[in-house]
Amino acid sequence: MTTASPALSVIDVEKIRKEFPILHQTVNGRDLVYLDNAATSQKPLVVIDALTDYYKGYNANIHRGIHTLAEKATKAFEQTRHTAKQYINAASEQEIIFTRGVTEGINLVATSYGRTFVKEGDEIIVSELEHHSNIVPWQFVCEEKNATLKVIPVNDNGELDLDTYRKLLSSKTKIVSVNHASNSLGTINPIKEIIRLAHEVGAVVFIDGAQAGAHLEIDVQDLDCDFYAVSAHKMYGPTGTGFLYGKKEQLEKMPPYHGGGEMIKEVTFKKTTYNDLPYKFEAGTPNIGDVVAFKYAMDFITGLGRETMAAYEHELLLYATERVSKLKGVKLIGTAAHKVSVLSFTVDGIHPFDIGQMLDARGIAVRTGHHCTQPLMDRYEIEGTVRASFAIYNTKKEVDQLVEGLERIINFMK
Repeated sequence: MTTASPALSVIDVEKIRKEFPILHQTVNGRDLVYLDNAATSQKPLVVIDALTDYYKGYNANIHRGIHTLAEKATKAFEQTRHTAKQYINAASEQEIIFTRGVTEGINLVATSYGRTFVKEGDEIIVSELEHHSNIVPWQFVCEEKNATLKVIPVNDNGELDLDTYRKLLSSKTKIVSVNHASNSLGTINPIKEIIRLAHEVGAVVFIDGAQAGAHLEIDVQDLDCDFYAVSAHKMYGPTGTGFLYGKKEQLEKMPPYHGGGEMIKEVTFKKTTYNDLPYKFEAGTPNIGDVVAFKYAMDFITGLGRETMAAYEHELLLYATERVSKLKGVKLIGTAAHKVSVLSFTVDGIHPFDIGQMLDARGIAVRTGHHCTQPLMDRYEIEGTVRASFAIYNTKKEVDQLVEGLERIINFMK
């Protein structure tokens, strides 16, 4: 048995759980056990209240209005940008672009930077660990520009093969795009080294931070990445929003992603001039209410402390890994030395979808399937996995309920 983390004496989980109203319900006659946090995390009252307060009290469009509600909404919206800057230690608020989430952040950079600066014969590198959203946009660029997509392989533990990565890099490499942490396996990648090596050959680096935003300390200046993106809904915040960080010098040379209001300085039928950063990339009315509420999600994480949260979640992961791995027919998929709180596994002779359905009958929510990482599943020669992913409000009791449910399913199906 592993030694308890110091975080267990710091975190009052029951007090935290009271902040999440959705957790206090029954599903199929049983108390909900929510273990699908890598897909989306639940929202504390402070985030829910911030969203409803906006719509109840100061719903108005931002930036261009001079009336009281517009000014209040604009101030709240821009406060989130300031919080985001601090959250990842960006150099300037001009480097924070609000998006619908990581997927849009990747598409923005692929479209604006990729289609501008990638030429025929160039190369883009991704990894075998990537979510489809960090593969398909780069395929678009490669197909259009007649460039080549290269892939960093993973070993059996689910860790990137850095020796092969070094061999893939060359003067032809223009973009490297990898995740900070894998959504399917939980692997935490050595992104600082990946970035350093890419910069040595003159490539820019995009980091998909979807699974890192709520779990890991992020310092974009220390990492020296060119682009970094997060999604609010995986960070105890609302769906449909997030932000893209980009180095100012990169963003300034990129053309706008969308055309319309807010991203312009002046429009004539002969020529349009573009707004300053960050507004050059924020055309149209944004998702104001959810951006406003996103600030409170980041404040919630910062208030608890990411290091403390990570330690607690890691303790849960170790406990779950130890217990689940002892079950009959279970095979863990992804056993990297450094992981966020994601546990993926298969059970001999039982399809992951069937396990997911039977767990749901017991009120336990897990994710099953390929997790939008089909190339990674192909690497392991499997259709998919059962994935349990943990957040700050999960408990060892819930892990025990998961294990009990799995035991019953395995005994019933065998």
